[in-house]
Amino acid sequence: MGVSRSKAWEFAEGLLDVPQRSVPVTLRHGKTGVVLLHRGRVLTRCYSSKVGQWGARFMAQALGVELPAQGRSISTSVSTGVLFRAISISSLDLRKPATHAILERMLEEAEFQRTGAGGAPP
Repeated sequence: MGVSRSKAWEFAEGLLDVPQRSVPVTLRHGKTGVVLLHRGRVLTRCYSSKVGQWGARFMAQALGVELPAQGRSISTSVSTGVLFRAISISSLDLRKPATHAILERMLEEAEFQRTGAGGAPP
């Protein structure tokens, strides 16, 4: 049985409570969607619906990686600031036009944090 979004969010909140420059994460693309993991534990998931696929693509972009093909995964390390934005993006309802401005801002902030002042290189 999979981990619910609410249980995953509880774990993610605990991780995000302590600012860190480098948090190892893995983006895994399975049959039911895309899962973001930290040390084998689920942080968030995007289901395989059309909206979920958009969210997964933008979440990967925030992390600074390409969305892996189905059955594959990719690992990276990001700051907790970038991780917060990636997790938040995965929760946006991209069917609502009002969320598009929020998405754009989160992607800009994640990119700046990955590459800008004091951020870890991509």
